[in-house]
Amino acid sequence: MAELFSDEWMKGFMDEWNKEPELAEALAKIDFSSTICYGFKDEDNPRGILQVENGKCTSAGSWNNETPNWDLRADKDNWLKWLAKGLGMAGLGTAYMSGKLKFKTGDYKSMIKDPRMAGPFIKSFTVMGKIKAD
Repeated sequence: MAELFSDEWMKGFMDEWNKEPELAEALAKIDFSSTICYGFKDEDNPRGILQVENGKCTSAGSWNNETPNWDLRADKDNWLKWLAKGLGMAGLGTAYMSGKLKFKTGDYKSMIKDPRMAGPFIKSFTVMGKIKAD
């Protein structure tokens, strides 16, 4: 098991992302390219990063001062819960409204209003759950 958002964990996430048509192929259809960071709410900097080009993850690993388009933060316990159980649309709304999931960078409201982005975003939590974390 790898530590959540470690270099090893993020590389596993990249591999699973690229295997999932509801992520890679769906985001390729809208030419989605982005730098996505993940981390914990109580820390200044993110821990892990994904580089996405036209829907496909082209690199992943530990954060190294890259500037994110999206920076998602939550407490470790919440991340682990979402990885174990997934996160549907209702759960996402609740997590965001309650402050359990923070978008340090990125526009949650515009993303969630666009089903071409919202569906893959929700799917990313299921894909994250395929990588064991401690």
